[in-house]
Amino acid sequence: MIALLLISGWLIPSMTTRAAFPAQLTPFPTPTPGPDGRIIYIVQPGDTLIRISLISGVPIEELRGLNKLTGDNIIVGQELLLGLGGPVIQTPTPGPSPTPTPELPTPTPLPGTGIICVLLYEDLNGDALRQESENAIPSGAISLAERSGKASFTAESRSGSDPVCFNDLPEGEYTISVAIPDGYNPTTINTINIKLSAGDETYLDFGAQKNSQSLAEEPTPGRSSSSPLLGIVGVVFLLAGILLGLFGTRILRGK
Repeated sequence: MIALLLISGWLIPSMTTRAAFPAQLTPFPTPTPGPDGRIIYIVQPGDTLIRISLISGVPIEELRGLNKLTGDNIIVGQELLLGLGGPVIQTPTPGPSPTPTPELPTPTPLPGTGIICVLLYEDLNGDALRQESENAIPSGAISLAERSGKASFTAESRSGSDPVCFNDLPEGEYTISVAIPDGYNPTTINTINIKLSAGDETYLDFGAQKNSQSLAEEPTPGRSSSSPLLGIVGVVFLLAGILLGLFGTRILRGK
C-alpha cells in the first residue's frame, strides 16, 4: 500500500510534471553574436537554467562554466553567455559609383618645317670648295621640289655673298637643282637629294667656273686702261711727223 501511495503520490505527479514541462517552452529567439563575438541571452520571467539549457542546446555544466555559476539560481534580466561566435558581418552600403574621367584624345603632332639655302658661287680656282673670296654668280636658275608634291619652288641666283633661302618648307625628301648660266662650266654636281626634318636649316653650295670662251672675251687686265693713252701718243707722233715734213720742205725750197 505504501508503495502504491508512493507511486500515486510521487511518481504520478512527477510523471505529470515531466509530461507538462515541454508544454511550457516558449519560442527561443536565436541570439545574435555581438561585435566581440559573444552570444548573450537575457534571462526572461519564468526562465530556469535547465530551461535555457534545453531551448539553447547548451549543456547546464557548460552554462555554469561560461558564466561562473556555482548553482542554478538566475534572475530576470541577467545576461548569460551561451558561447562565442563570429562577429556579425555587416554588408557595407555601396556608395555612388565614381564617374569615370573621360580620356582626352591624344593630340596629333603638327608637321614641322625647315629651311634650305642655296648658293651658286664662282669657283675661281676650280677646287669645288667655296672660299670667302668666291662670290655668287647671278642669273642661275634654282629649282626645289618635294618628291611627294608638297612643295615646289624656283628662284634665280643673285650676286653677292648671300644664298637664296627657301623658308617654312614642310618635312620631306627634296631634290635641289641648279642651272648654270651661259659662259660657265660646273665644278660640282648640279643636283642634290636631301631629307628635310622639322627644324633643319640646310645650306647647299654649287660651284661653277668661267669657260675659255668667256675668258677670251674678257679684256686683259691693264690693257684697257693703257690703250687710249697709246692712241693719243700715236696721234701726237703722227702730227709731229707731219709738221717735221712740212718744215723740211720749206727749208729745201728756201735754198
